[in-house]
Amino acid sequence: MSEPAATILLIDDDEVFVRVLSRALTARGFTVATAHDRASALAACAEHRPDHAVLDLKLGSENGLGLIPELLAASPRLRILLLTGYASIATAVEAIKRGAHDYLAKPVDADQVVHALLGDGHDDAELEAALPDAPPPLKRLEWEHIQRVLAECDGNISETARRLGLHRRTLQRKLAKRPVREAGH
Repeated sequence: MSEPAATILLIDDDEVFVRVLSRALTARGFTVATAHDRASALAACAEHRPDHAVLDLKLGSENGLGLIPELLAASPRLRILLLTGYASIATAVEAIKRGAHDYLAKPVDADQVVHALLGDGHDDAELEAALPDAPPPLKRLEWEHIQRVLAECDGNISETARRLGLHRRTLQRKLAKRPVREAGH
């Protein structure tokens, strides 16, 4: 008898992305359950008892970081991979602190997801290849600092603006912009 297929719970509000990734993971032998918000994610976690979860940082108006401890409370052995289109060092660190096992910046493909979920981390050659040769641009560092302070304030814009010494609207404008991409990405 063969071992039952591992179950992956995909949690993302982008239904097209979920459908495409679900199809690709199913083709690789996984059983896939899907959810598009916090409530359906917790219900699917209880119903399907997944081995892995792929969680988006932004779930509509909700923040995926807050869902990490809830998913782990429902299923302590769950391995969580956090995905985001707004990658920053601060959110990566916060995700790991909250219990995520890995973190990837979108766009990602199914092979990257499988490697992150099943791999034992990055080997030294991969890690060295991922390190930038030059320091990140100042705008990128500003973005990461804002993200770290925002995470410390549990997403409270007003408190974050106060701590950064910015007007709330100025902070909202900065947050509405996409982060600066690093060279070569």
